[in-house]
Formats: sequence, structure tokens, C-alpha cells
Amino acid sequence: MAAHFGRRLRKGAATTAVAAAAVAALSASQAPGVTGDDHGRQTAAGASAPVPDAAGDDATGNSPYYTDLPPLNSPKPSPSPTTGTPVVQGEAEAGIPATVLDAYKRAEAELRTSKPGCNLPWQLLAAIGKVESGQARGGQVSADGTTLSPILGPVLDGNGFALIKDTDHGEYDGNSRYDQAVGPMQFIPSTWAWAGRDGNGDGKKDPNNIYDAALAAGHYLCRGDRDLSREADLHAAILGYNDSQDYLNTVLSWMEYYRKGTYTVPDGSGGLPAHRSDDGTPHGGTSPKPSNPHTPGRQDPKGPTAPASPSPTNPGDGKDGGPSTEPPTTPGTPPATPPTATDTVDHLRDTGTTRLTAMAGHAFTGAIGARAETKAGAPVAKVRIRFTITGDTDTTFTGGESVATVATDAQGVAKAPALQAGEKTGDFKVTATVVGRSLKGVDYQATVTERAADALTATATGDTPPTCTPGGEFADRIQVKATYKGAVADQVAATATLVTSAADPAENTKGPYFKDADGKAVRTLTGLKTDAKGLLTLPKLYADDTTGTFLLRITTPGGGTLTVQLKVAADDTATTSPSPSPSPSASS
Repeated sequence: MAAHFGRRLRKGAATTAVAAAAVAALSASQAPGVTGDDHGRQTAAGASAPVPDAAGDDATGNSPYYTDLPPLNSPKPSPSPTTGTPVVQGEAEAGIPATVLDAYKRAEAELRTSKPGCNLPWQLLAAIGKVESGQARGGQVSADGTTLSPILGPVLDGNGFALIKDTDHGEYDGNSRYDQAVGPMQFIPSTWAWAGRDGNGDGKKDPNNIYDAALAAGHYLCRGDRDLSREADLHAAILGYNDSQDYLNTVLSWMEYYRKGTYTVPDGSGGLPAHRSDDGTPHGGTSPKPSNPHTPGRQDPKGPTAPASPSPTNPGDGKDGGPSTEPPTTPGTPPATPPTATDTVDHLRDTGTTRLTAMAGHAFTGAIGARAETKAGAPVAKVRIRFTITGDTDTTFTGGESVATVATDAQGVAKAPALQAGEKTGDFKVTATVVGRSLKGVDYQATVTERAADALTATATGDTPPTCTPGGEFADRIQVKATYKGAVADQVAATATLVTSAADPAENTKGPYFKDADGKAVRTLTGLKTDAKGLLTLPKLYADDTTGTFLLRITTPGGGTLTVQLKVAADDTATTSPSPSPSPSASS
């Protein structure tokens, strides 16, 4: 029931078969054409083969989860009252506690704005919340969404579950030896450290708060530019949360069920599932609502309990009611745990990453790589490497995250996702560390430079320079196109100056001019910027009473320069407009 990375203890093909059958039944009885009514998206009718999670991480550490399946009949809730206390109506399992449901819908709304291409349905969050914590133990949350008592997954000490040694010094799970999944969406501490979000605006990122946890889960599922309206991406996202085919099928079953209708129930009145993936009990149907729910491996509502210490149970050891076939071990001396791949890592080294530089708004071309090695220099495979961006920057990895975790390959190498520069210029740092260890990290320096153009061309054709009469205005506005290495240079800053001469870039004191907001003559414009097509159209130009040939020079970062010739001459055929009021800079 935890959202973290690792491997769960699973219960075989039976769970997959039952869950798959439930999905199929739901699809047949409730969803002709398997079309959901949420945003008009197509939904999956069943689970395909597991799709690897490209990020190399999962949210729960593959902790146990609830395997109860939804009823096969479609929920048919009556409309909830607009005032007063909600009343339980329709199928009991279709009811979701008010605060919990609000958190899911808020997270969907935020993701619709921040990552519109993800198409995250709140029903997916509700399905995960159901199997991870029974909707926060039936809605046992305060008004601000914080659980009334801690929700903790089993100790991840390698005995039946993943082995994840402490990464948060017990800050979130109260366990300084091993990690445990935390909160209603069951994030392990090492994942929450980078995936955590503030969903209720209180300035904190709390895995025990359903608003924070639901928003974090939404962003976690939407990593890597996923589109959850696509079956492959949807399955990859769910398997990334917990790498189990059984888990995938169970979540899909609940998501389909919730798409057919839900209703609000008061906080604290929801039922708690009874069957877990690690208890060997049947998982079809639902369980009665307990008056004082208890979740194995979690803290008691009356107060926190001390973290459990490793105590493996094996068949025939006398702990399951059967006779013991082995002599008792010495009390207080647990069996030695073999070292994991992570334990064998002595250091990280750079794989030859060069200096990283990119223009604002563009992708970095250089790749970041780190190699995990033993003390003897041998590569270590299947070790999770976390890449973290730090510094005053809005640069992110592909997908919009500032942290990415990648597993090393057979050569011990982990490659970070591509970096995408934001609009903030300057230096920042990417650091690679080994998840679950306190080894020295590897730093990679990177720089974002301002947007640039190395060439400017006038869009107007012809050899005749723009001309107007003294005291008049130029008929056409000057427009130029900016490019960088032949490509359109958009959002590039530019400066336009009426210069003294081709050799003297100083601002001219007479001749053509622009007008500022107050109508005063100005001969230098700053703060200009090209548009999405690389085009820059200057404001209208005016002329004072001075005749002659004048020069307008436009420059950009990156070396782009264009000098435009302007003429002011008496012409009986020219249309003149009244001369503007003289100003010191416009007088001759």
C-alpha cells in the first residue's frame, strides 16, 4: 500500500485472474464500447503486459496493497443533497469521503492546467487511494486533509518486502533503520523527498495530508510527458506506482468502477477493505466497515508505536502454528542480511559529461551520466541514481521535474533525462547521488544563456530606403526577422538605436525618432523582443525638420545586427502630417 520503489511480495496468478475478470465484467456490464464519460477519453478494458517505467523508480516501494475488488454491478447513486450532511446512497463502495474526493478533484484540476497533455482523471487517483489506504482509512482525516493517525506500510527490511534502508532519518515514518511507506497515497520517504507537493496551500509538503499526497501522486503519474488517455501510458504510470500486474489490474478495476458514478459520504464513514496482497485471503467482494480499523504494519490510532524490527517468518518455524523443524535461534540475533547491490557501491564517477550549456527555452544537447562502482572499480548494475537540479533556475528534466531517478544498466551507468532550459539565465548544478546511501555525489555544472540571434534581415523588399518629409511620419513600420544558425530565433531581446553614423554607434541627436508613452521623442528603444516567428516590428518612426540620410541600427544578443537607411527629404508628392511639438532631442 505504499508508493515507493522496490519489489512487493505478490500472491501469484490468482489475483491477476480475478482482477482481470473483474475489469472485463465491468467493461461488459457497465461500459459498452469501453468509453469513459470523463473528458470523452477511451479507457482500458483490461491489463496488457507490464510496461517498464522509464524513470526507473516507483512510488511505493512495491509495498502490500488492498486487493478487494469493486462490485460487478454499476453504481447508481442518487443525486447528493446540495446542503446538509451527505447521505449514503447507491452502492456503498461508490461512496468516497468528502475531503478525500475533494483532494482528488483538486489534483486533477491543477494537473489539467500545469500538464494539460497528461489527461489525468481523478478516478485514477481515487482507484490508487482505494487500494493503497482504503481512501485514507475511510476518510479519517481532519478538515485540512491530514490523517488523524499515521498510515504506515510494513517495514521494508527485505523480509517478504523490498529492502530499503532508512533515507529520511525517520522524519516521515519514525523509523531510522528502514523506510516505510507513508500516508494515504503510501509514498516511501525517498520518493516523497522529490515528488512531494503542497496541495492545500499551507506552505508544507506533508505525505500524511491527502491534498498534498493526491497532488504528488498526480504529478508522479504524469512524469515523462505521459498521456494517460493512451492505454500504454496509463499502464506504465500505474506500474510505475507499483510494479505488479496484479496491482495494475486491481487499480484499473476501481478506476472503471468510479467512472460509472460516485457520491460523497461524510469523512470517517467510509468502509475499509479487508484483504491485502500479502495476507493470502480471498479478495473478491467487499468487507464490512470496522468501527476501529486496523491496518497491519501501521501505527495504532491511539498513538505511535515503535518501528518494527526485522522478524522473518518461515514455514515450519513455529510462528504460524505449525511445529518447528529447526532449533531456535539465539534471541536478539537476527539472521545476517546479504548485501544488496546498493550496499556494494563504493563511489560514483562522471562518465565524461562535458560542460553543459543551453540557450534559454532550448534543450541541452549534452547528456549527464554517472557510473556506480565498487571499491575495486567494478560496475554495479540495478542501483538507483538520483539526479537533482539545484540553484536559482527554472531548468527541468524532460517532463517538468527537478529530480529524476534512474537505475544503472549492466555497465553500472545511469543516464539522466535530457535537460530543458527555462527562461532564467545563469549557472546551476545537477548532482547525482546513490539512493539509500550517504556517499559523496557527483556534481555537474550547467549554464543557461540568454536567447540569441546571429542574423537579422529586413522583411521589406526593394532598394528604396524608407522616406518621409520633414516633420512627417514614415508610412511603413520597420520589420526584421531574427534567426540563429539558420533557425527562427523567437523571444530574443533587441535594441533599436538611431545612430550618429555607420562608424559611430552613439545615439543621434537629430533626425528620425520614435515616441515614448508620453509622446516625447526617443532615439533608442530597449526591451524589444521577437515573436514566436522570430519577427520584430518596430513602432512608428517620425521625422523632425532635419533633412538628410540617417541610420537605424537593430542589435540582438548573439551578434545579430541590421542597419537600415532612412531618408528625410522635401517631396511635393509626399503626404505630410502636422509636425509634432518640438522637443530638445528633435530640434536641429
